[in-house]
Amino acid sequence: QVQLVESGGGLVQAGGSLRLSCAASGSTFSFNDMDWYRQAPGNQRELVARVDSDGTTNYADSVKGRFTISRDNAKATVYLQMNSLKPEDTAVYYCHARRSPVFISLVGAYDDWGQGTQVTVSS
Repeated sequence: QVQLVESGGGLVQAGGSLRLSCAASGSTFSFNDMDWYRQAPGNQRELVARVDSDGTTNYADSVKGRFTISRDNAKATVYLQMNSLKPEDTAVYYCHARRSPVFISLVGAYDDWGQGTQVTVSS
């Protein structure tokens, strides 16, 4: 089982940057697709960015060009570099691990969430 430990959240002014990290324990990190979600008060939890097990990335339209997701399999860590932050980016950000479908038959299914980290962007 992968345990996800997040860090890097905080308070930043509009236009500033933050880098979130999510460190995973366990030996199956490389078999997972890794996501960052966020949830603002009163809103549904939404997918912000995804990096698949093969390195393919996808982003929500609202963050394209500003956020970059990356992974370091040797460190079993996924990152979210957030630049040009806007007040509407304010939310609790969650790391999510999901077994890539191509590996389920090999190592089994898996799904896990981090505890969440607060990102607040002031005007």
